[in-house]
Amino acid sequence: MKRWYVNANPLFLDTALAVVATAITLGWAVSSDPHFDGLRQLDGLGVALTCLVNLPLAVRRRAPIAVLVVSCLAANVYFTLGYPAALNQVMILLAMYTVAMHRPPLWSVPSAAFTAGVFAYAQLISQLGPAWLTVAQSVVLMAVVWLLGNSSRRLIATNVLLAQLTTQQKREQEHRAHRAVTEERLRIARELHDVVAHHMSVISVQAGVARYVFESDPATASAAVDTIAGTSREALEEMRRLLAVLRIPPDRPEDALDAYDPAPGLDRMGDLLDRVRVAGVPVDLEVNGEARPLAPGVELCVYRVVQESLTNVLKYAQDSRATVELTYRRDELRVRVVNDGPPVSHDDRTNTGQGLAGMRERARLYGGRLTAGPRPEGGFEVVLVVPAVAAAGATKEGQ
Repeated sequence: MKRWYVNANPLFLDTALAVVATAITLGWAVSSDPHFDGLRQLDGLGVALTCLVNLPLAVRRRAPIAVLVVSCLAANVYFTLGYPAALNQVMILLAMYTVAMHRPPLWSVPSAAFTAGVFAYAQLISQLGPAWLTVAQSVVLMAVVWLLGNSSRRLIATNVLLAQLTTQQKREQEHRAHRAVTEERLRIARELHDVVAHHMSVISVQAGVARYVFESDPATASAAVDTIAGTSREALEEMRRLLAVLRIPPDRPEDALDAYDPAPGLDRMGDLLDRVRVAGVPVDLEVNGEARPLAPGVELCVYRVVQESLTNVLKYAQDSRATVELTYRRDELRVRVVNDGPPVSHDDRTNTGQGLAGMRERARLYGGRLTAGPRPEGGFEVVLVVPAVAAAGATKEGQ
């Protein structure tokens, strides 16, 4: 507690410094032999003037110019009366340093000139050397003190400005990250709207087929009903995801409500890779396991993650070679996008609203997980694992 008090209260430190300086000055003055240099013996007036020179330093940070003026005037009287100087001159230097550190040059430069005059006067009446040398020493000494104090003032101002800029930058980064997630959620919601609309179209068509052949072809009608059941379940899941996406703060960016294209799936993966190749990045596609149709939402998630990963390769590692791996397992699909160039700087807070924030959001909505990071041997790797939810009717058709 005491340590915190000392660190948090400069007034405590300055008061202690002023008291110690006063005690040392008085002790030095009392112990010295004033008759050796023809100086005046320290008496009650000398003690009062010494206290007036040093004790005001307790508030030097709060009123630096006033403290300097009081100390200099008291010291001037002290020196004029012929008392021994002792440490009175040293504490005036500290007062001058404080003025230069806490006040702009408009105030600190005249203060330095005033203090230099006090110092020169003290040296002249003590007859410690030629007048020109005494004045020159006082000017040089005060110039050095002023430079030190002014440099400290500029350094403090720079640190304060840097702290403000850091805080502002952090707020802007948080705002961009929030904006990125919001825009990506809106985009996902639009695409989920397409998926749900597709499901509703399938249900409508299959319901018409079932009604038409209900009596003449019961097997076909039963298959249509099965398709309706599976598609409706998928539509329900997509609606739940859509509602989850829409649970976002109301501060939606205006430019996020632009037109949107039909939701792509894995059947358009080849077109995506061709576009990347045309842009200048060689891309290989490797498919492991038994490829099969998946739920449209899952395929859309995979497509967008691959698209975003390859876009980052185009931006940051265009001279590298990329590989897209699709590994079909019994219950999940593993997607791996890797390049052999320098690490790709994926940024969650890009102005386009893409990046890891959007990819992780997609993976989470479909019960998957996404990891990304640089590889030890070089390049960058993005791995997505999502449940391999079959498309409605796919299992039936495969039997």
